[in-house]
Amino acid sequence: MRRELPRVLLGNTGLEVSRLCFGTLGLSPYHGGPAREAGAALLYEAWQRGVTFFDTADLYRTYDHLAGLLERVPRHRVVLASKSYAVSAAEMREDVGRALAALGTSYLDLFLLHEQESALTLRGHREALLELVRLREHGTVRATGISTHAVAGVRAATVEPLVEVIHPLVNLAGMGILDGNVQDMLDALAEAHRCGKGIYSMKALAGGHLGGRAAEALAFARDIPYIHAVALGMSSRDELDCAVAVMSGRAPDEAQAARAASGRRRLLIEQWCDGCGRCLEACHQKALRLESGRATVDEAACVLCGYCAGACPGFHIKVVACGW
Repeated sequence: MRRELPRVLLGNTGLEVSRLCFGTLGLSPYHGGPAREAGAALLYEAWQRGVTFFDTADLYRTYDHLAGLLERVPRHRVVLASKSYAVSAAEMREDVGRALAALGTSYLDLFLLHEQESALTLRGHREALLELVRLREHGTVRATGISTHAVAGVRAATVEPLVEVIHPLVNLAGMGILDGNVQDMLDALAEAHRCGKGIYSMKALAGGHLGGRAAEALAFARDIPYIHAVALGMSSRDELDCAVAVMSGRAPDEAQAARAASGRRRLLIEQWCDGCGRCLEACHQKALRLESGRATVDEAACVLCGYCAGACPGFHIKVVACGW
C-alpha cells in the first residue's frame, strides 16, 4: 500500500481513519455506478493510495462493491461505516445483519442512524440507537453515530452520550444545510469536537454544484480543524487522484482536474414518471415537487444525493453524468 494520506483518530472512538473517506454513493446504481468488479477495483486503488475509511449505507446498494474490496485487503486494514433508517430494535438488528452478511464480515467499525434532523427525530429512533449500543457491547459494531444535514441534528448528537460520531453536511457555500448557514454548522461542529465526538463531513462539493471549484471546496473542508475526515463520493480514477492530492496538501494535476470537472451530474426524471410522490417524501432538501402529474426538480436546491431514486418504485429517477 502506497500510504499518501494522513490518518487521525476519529474522536474518542479509538478508530484510526484516513483523512479522506471514500463515500460509495457515487458507485450506487442510482448514480449509474459501475458493476461490482470495476467498483471494487476503484476501491482497491483508493486503499493502495492510503484511503482506509469507506462509507456506505443500506440505501446505497454498494455492499457488493465493498465485499469485493474485502476479498483483496485484510479486514483490519479498513474502517467500514454504514447507516440505516431503522426505528425499532428489530429493524436495526435486521439492517446490521444484512450489512454483515453482504460484506462478509463479523463486525462493522461504525454504524449510523441515517439523516437525523433534530432532538425530536433522534428521540424517535432511540430504540434503534439503544440496539446499536447493545451490538457495540457484543463487538458487532465498534462505534455508533448519526448522519445529518441539519445544525439541529449536530446539536442533538452533541449532547447525546450514546452518539460517538457525527457525519454532517458542510461545504463552503452552505448548500444543503436544512436550518442555517455554514457558520451555524461550523459553530455546532466546533462544540461537538470539544465534547469529543468523532466528525467526518459529507457533501464538500455540494453534490457537484461546486465542481468548478472542487479543489478549493475540498481544501475548505480539509482545513476545518474540528473535522477529522472528509467523505467524498468518487466514481473515477481522475476524481480519486485529485481528491488524494488535495487531501495530502498538493495541487491536483490540471488535466485530471479538468476531466473530473467535466463529469458533472444532474438529476434525470424520466418522462414516464407517474407522479406517485414517494420521491418528495425522501427529499429532505425539499427540492422536488409535483407538476402536471410528474415530479420536477429545483436544481439549485438539489444536492444530488440520489435518495429520491432509491424511493422511486419504478426507477424513474436517477443521477446521471451531465466531477467531483
